[in-house]
Amino acid sequence: MKNQNQAYFASLARIFTIVLLTCNVKWLYNNPSSQWDFLSHWPRTTSWFGFFFKMSRTIVFIDGFNLYHAIADNPLFRKFKWLNLFKFAKCFVSPHDNLIGVNYFTAYATWDSEKVKKHKIYVRALKSQGVDVILGAFRYVDKNCGKCKKTYKTFEEKRTDVNIAIKLFETAINDLWDTALIVSGDSDLIPAIEAVKRSFPSKEIGIVIPIGRKAEELKQVADFHKKVKLKHLETCQFDDEIDIGEGVKLKRPDSWK
Repeated sequence: MKNQNQAYFASLARIFTIVLLTCNVKWLYNNPSSQWDFLSHWPRTTSWFGFFFKMSRTIVFIDGFNLYHAIADNPLFRKFKWLNLFKFAKCFVSPHDNLIGVNYFTAYATWDSEKVKKHKIYVRALKSQGVDVILGAFRYVDKNCGKCKKTYKTFEEKRTDVNIAIKLFETAINDLWDTALIVSGDSDLIPAIEAVKRSFPSKEIGIVIPIGRKAEELKQVADFHKKVKLKHLETCQFDDEIDIGEGVKLKRPDSWK
C-alpha cells in the first residue's frame, strides 16, 4: 500500500511538472524578450509545488522621473512616452506570480503649464489602468556649474526616492508582498533597499534598470535585476486614443508621437 501511494504521488508530481513546463514554454513563446529573466529564476518558477499551492505576491515601484529621462533623453525613444505602465510592469512578473499593485512616483513641472497639461492626461490614463500615482514635487535650488564654477538656480525633483522608500517599507511591514520590483537606476534608493532586506530577510527585492542605464551599485544590493529593452517600450504603448469610461477619451499628446 505504501509503495502504491508513493507511485501515485510520483506520477502526480510528473503530471504537474509537465503541465507547468508546457505553460512556461507557451509563455516564453509569447514573451521572447523575457527568456533570460525566466531562466535566471528557473528554480522558483518551475517549482510545481510552489506554483499550485502558493503564488509569489509581486508589487512594482516605478521611479517616474528616472524612467522618463531614460526615454526622453534619447531621441530614438521619445515616441515611447505614452507607456502603459501596468502592461509594462507585467513584462517583468512571472505568469505564475500575482501582480498585486503598480505604484508610479512622479511630480508635475509646475513652471511649465503645457508640460503639466500633458502629464495630467498621462496620469489619468495610468489611473484608468489601476496604477497608483504618488506625487512628489520640484524645488527651486542652487547648483554649481562644473565648468565656470558659478552658482545658478534650477528646478530639481524632490521626494521621489523618499516616497518610494516609505511605500516600500510600509507595504513590507503590512506583509503585502513577497517580491518587490523597483524600476529605477537611482543609487539613492540603496539605503532603503538595504534596510528593508535587513528587516524582512525572507522578502525579495529586484531592480528593473531603465533602458540605456547601468545601475551597477543597485545591482549589488538587489536580489536580482532585469533590464528594460526596446521591445518592452514598443509593445506596451497605449492606443493613440483610449476610452476611460463615462464618455471620456484621452489622446496621446502630439509631441509624444
